[in-house]
Amino acid sequence: MREGKTWRYAGRVGTGFNDATLNDVHARLRKLETREACVTLPKSASARGVHWVRPQLVAEVSFAQWTKENLVRQAVFQGLRHDKPAIRVVRERAMKITHADRVIDPSTGFTKGDLVEYFAHVSAALLPHVRDRPVSLVRAPEGIEGPMFFQKHAGALDMPHVRMLDLALDPGHAALMTIDRADALCDAAQMNVVELHTWNATARFIDTPDRFVLDLDPDPTLPWQRVREAAVLVRGLLDELGLRCFLKTTGGHGLHVVVPLGRRDDWNTVKTFSHDLAAHLARTLPDRFSARPGPRHRVRKIFVDYLRNQRGATTVSAFSPRARLGLPVSVPIAWDELDVVRSGTQWNIATVPERLRQLGKDNPWDGYARIRQTVTRVAARLKNRALKT
Repeated sequence: MREGKTWRYAGRVGTGFNDATLNDVHARLRKLETREACVTLPKSASARGVHWVRPQLVAEVSFAQWTKENLVRQAVFQGLRHDKPAIRVVRERAMKITHADRVIDPSTGFTKGDLVEYFAHVSAALLPHVRDRPVSLVRAPEGIEGPMFFQKHAGALDMPHVRMLDLALDPGHAALMTIDRADALCDAAQMNVVELHTWNATARFIDTPDRFVLDLDPDPTLPWQRVREAAVLVRGLLDELGLRCFLKTTGGHGLHVVVPLGRRDDWNTVKTFSHDLAAHLARTLPDRFSARPGPRHRVRKIFVDYLRNQRGATTVSAFSPRARLGLPVSVPIAWDELDVVRSGTQWNIATVPERLRQLGKDNPWDGYARIRQTVTRVAARLKNRALKT
């Protein structure tokens, strides 16, 4: 980073990379390799194996704190920045969080400061699920037992690191927002944001969703085992159709089945297909599923909520807390973990960091980003199945 007219070493980053990221960064750095050192390494840092490069790339890094040697501790790579020249990278001072001791959840005593700490700790895991997507915010200025607000547009909120999107994405309204930096999560927490909800498309490809979500929303009286069985049945249908799907808890009563897409289908195609899926499940297993919203249509059943798959609709993001007692979190899980998950609220802001630590480099959604499937290709298969029932 820059210090006056010179460059200063700020430490190492050892996590936050995947294979694709490492390959990309390595290719970029090779083009900048030089024999001339641009910084002096401190005595605690070994120069063995160091490759020097010209200081032109800018990386965003989250970290726990500065050490006494003015080095970053527990640094996590968040991505490369293209909106800021390297010469402007200086040591940033931590944003002051006001009313950090304000209790958000009386049932646990979790405070605003606890929420800020959670966002900082899980930013590397959370940001890939919200980056470049329009994000809506659930704000709880007086805690989760007070009035709450669902905010889709930025308006007059003072969140300097939250990026405003092109007004053309939602004509006639204030700008939509996206969160693609760790300090933007802190901005959100400062404005009493508890939940983050995202579109099923990125801002760059707003008219072609890259996923659809089936929200398995049960009658609250149903036992959790029925929700688990429902998820397995939905997966079985999707497998037969040739669609790979992934699973996450909702932080509420149900589960989300997430189907990644290759950005070839428009909103209407995806919504129609997801509705047809829900209707097929309800016709085939009417004692288990409903495709109609409203409590009276899901008595002792599970509503397969397909309505989140239309333009402008949102779903709570993976790793977002929920504004409910205990501040539970929506957490990605592997299908082979489903039998040991006890509820949709199994993890909260205090326990998710430990889950991430235990997972290490294991990813419950391994392969998700590489999938390029389309609903158009399998719609006829679903129609043929429906004709046979």
